[in-house]
Amino acid sequence: MTANSPSKLVWKGKGRATEPEHVPSDFEDLNPVITYRHMLSNNLGVRDPLRVIALCDSDAFYAACEMNRLGVDKDEPLVVLQWDSLIAVNYPARKYGISRMDKKKDALKRCPHLKVVHVATYKEGEKEPGYWDDVDTNTHKVSLDYYRRESMKIAALFKEELPGCEIEKASIDEAFFDFTKPVRDLMLKRFPYLAKIPPNAPQGADTPLPPPPAISWDGLGIVIPCNPPPPEDKLPEAQTTDNKTPPLPAEQEKAESSHKENQPEDVPATWHDVALSIAAELMQKAREAVKLKLGYTTSAGIARNKFLAKLTASYKKFDSQSILRNAAIPNYLKPKEFQKIRFLGGKLGGALAKEFDVSTVGDLLTISLEEMQSKFGENSASFARGIDRSEVKDKGSALAKSMLASKNLPKPITKASEGKHWIRVLAAELALRLKDAREISPNLWPKTIVLHARKGYEAGRSKQAPFPFTKDVTVDTIAAAGDKLWKELVGNSSILKVSSVQLAFTGIDVAEAGQRSIEGFLKPISSSSSKESGEARVIIDIEQATQAESAINTAGSSDSRNLGNDEPQVNSISYACPRCGKTFELPTVHQSGEGDDQDIHDQLARAKLEHDDYHFAQDLAKQSSLPAPKSSSNNPTLRTTKKRKAESPATKGIEKFFRK
Repeated sequence: MTANSPSKLVWKGKGRATEPEHVPSDFEDLNPVITYRHMLSNNLGVRDPLRVIALCDSDAFYAACEMNRLGVDKDEPLVVLQWDSLIAVNYPARKYGISRMDKKKDALKRCPHLKVVHVATYKEGEKEPGYWDDVDTNTHKVSLDYYRRESMKIAALFKEELPGCEIEKASIDEAFFDFTKPVRDLMLKRFPYLAKIPPNAPQGADTPLPPPPAISWDGLGIVIPCNPPPPEDKLPEAQTTDNKTPPLPAEQEKAESSHKENQPEDVPATWHDVALSIAAELMQKAREAVKLKLGYTTSAGIARNKFLAKLTASYKKFDSQSILRNAAIPNYLKPKEFQKIRFLGGKLGGALAKEFDVSTVGDLLTISLEEMQSKFGENSASFARGIDRSEVKDKGSALAKSMLASKNLPKPITKASEGKHWIRVLAAELALRLKDAREISPNLWPKTIVLHARKGYEAGRSKQAPFPFTKDVTVDTIAAAGDKLWKELVGNSSILKVSSVQLAFTGIDVAEAGQRSIEGFLKPISSSSSKESGEARVIIDIEQATQAESAINTAGSSDSRNLGNDEPQVNSISYACPRCGKTFELPTVHQSGEGDDQDIHDQLARAKLEHDDYHFAQDLAKQSSLPAPKSSSNNPTLRTTKKRKAESPATKGIEKFFRK
């Protein structure tokens, strides 16, 4: 068949003619009939049978950043340290059996020439984070600013290389890509006979497409086999002992593995396979550009939805990409332990295992769809069958409406005077982040500064004040405002036990060009557009609250997978929030596959603490658009205020902003 016209059009009706007979009924939606209506539709939704999603993950990102910064050879083993924990291990170091579960001393025993780099930290008296010899969690605060900047460079290059793709940043080192639209455009360009419904099509637009052309997967990545060989532990004994071949060098093993897995199988190709192959071309080209221009290797997974793309990306790691055909989904999912899968782990996974006495996805499939859905909800059954209807949403390049710097203190503050040290450390981080943001938008300025302090897992207390407008933001300016709030919050109390301190900017907005005072920045909105602008601000603030949750969970960073005192890591656990009435599940993070030995009760307490911080951030983001709380009617001050309001004209401009 040529690219311009089919050699023979074969009409097979609207039945399930294109579905291989061997596909189990549990996965019966994997090969729907694809029609001209699907091909020509402009509504490319989450149920589109030609939908293609990719997840691209930077390889050992923190370690790769440090290797680039230091000019370290790609074969030199290196780890990134945060206090006593390893937060990143490069692939040369992993060959020595080093993992993120190791301590520094154990890693050095396994590899004496291991290069150990401690993550940059803020310390009092310094305007920017640095790499110090005397880092101490009792005096320093972790900084991920360098990694965040490198992440932004990678994201910008991907966006440049993949025009038309919807891109959703999932964390500091990974992103989802919706290739559906650009792939559809290329399919119509390469196979123009699909762009017009043939006059002899028996069912018009609902006529199935003719058979697809042959597909060559060479150079596109590793195609996960539809019928994989049995695991090594299930092979006959002779094959696992006497006939075992010696290990191959890494590059040769990778090449031979790719060659073997990309061999043609007796599974008919589909038009979705064509879409996958085109997406693989685009992804490969973009990944190569990131490697050549920025020096970062990545691993990608390409499949029909976000859930499967995430699983596929981890099939073969380090500078590679894997492709999951629809026909390969059943045999790929069935052997997996479902409690290790992101959406099937945690409290839900434990309940499923206990209720049905099962451990793998294949075991779950023995439970009827109706029974699983009635007891554990629709998603419990959907993910086990490879179904995920979530969208890839581009969060846009809009600058944050709030910024937060946080420190969970290993040694609680017991004296009021001790707070000034941490206020200054947090002020340095806010100053740098605001400076970075103003390089993109020079006229940015925050309206409010907020201080939040907490004792243990108890509810915290907050104080806020308008942030003074000055020509240049400095650590001294922010620290002075923070010190004032600290004094108001704790006074001269000698009975303190503050275990967490947070300093935040809220109401960050763009000042008018050329303004020189806060009055101009806070000028009221004109009457003609006040309602529309107010509604828009509410929407922006609500969206920012969601972003603030991620920031707080990582103690001011955008990486949800960091370890240590500043950015606690938790396993996947679920709990009901008494404030919002919803049940939340925090994702399991196992970059290297090892488990977390932390007690489950402590994990639950920390998870609740982080979600409380989410509500705190939500309140910060919304405060500029919400009315001030009303005081009691018995308050004489309120009665006086009402009387003055009746006697005087409505307040305007800066008076209105500062009115209590």
